[in-house]
Amino acid sequence: MSVAAIEQPITIAQIKADHEVNVYLTRSTQYLGNLGFTEHGLRHAGIVSALAYKVLQELNYPARDCELAAIAGYLHDIANMINRYNHGGSGAVMVFNILTRMGMPPEEVALVISAIGNHEEERGNAVNHVAAALILADKSDVHRARVTNRDFAKFEIHDRVNYAAECSKLLVDKVSRTVTLSVTIDTKICPVMEYFEIFLLRMVMCRRAAEFLNCQFKLAINNYDLL
Repeated sequence: MSVAAIEQPITIAQIKADHEVNVYLTRSTQYLGNLGFTEHGLRHAGIVSALAYKVLQELNYPARDCELAAIAGYLHDIANMINRYNHGGSGAVMVFNILTRMGMPPEEVALVISAIGNHEEERGNAVNHVAAALILADKSDVHRARVTNRDFAKFEIHDRVNYAAECSKLLVDKVSRTVTLSVTIDTKICPVMEYFEIFLLRMVMCRRAAEFLNCQFKLAINNYDLL
């Protein structure tokens, strides 16, 4: 690989155009869908990528850091095609190989893979600003479009919580240093208590991620501030 190639920053556009990445993300949706899980493929990757970029951009982080957050967001669930268990750790190893192949310098690879390896609520932590942005972006994608099960009679609690979500927004206010997840849910499908039953650990993780960015995390459901 030439020195010129190494010096050119790897962009989110290049990541999205990479054949290997697209195959793995597509397979993640397919294989998890066969098991009844919510969507974790190209749609989710695109949304999380954009939100992770937005979090750091709104907080005035350098443009390159914002792009690295976008890359981490796009690639964070790539190992779901292997297994849901420890897909963060497996994904970090996969992404290390992909980004190294593409010529990303190790200083940037370290930021991206540490974020990916720390995005699961069971074992993850906001170890740096890119990881914090990824956590906030990932946990805020709650929407009925993620439900792959089309048989309402067979919905389990994860399906109900996501299907009930008509809209979710991640709002960043750099003046007040707040990050707010605002969700609109249909309480006929899922009561607010079920939302907390599923997402309590995720909201705790979001609070810690926001604190790492020197912000306060807030949760609003149907325009009522709950956290």
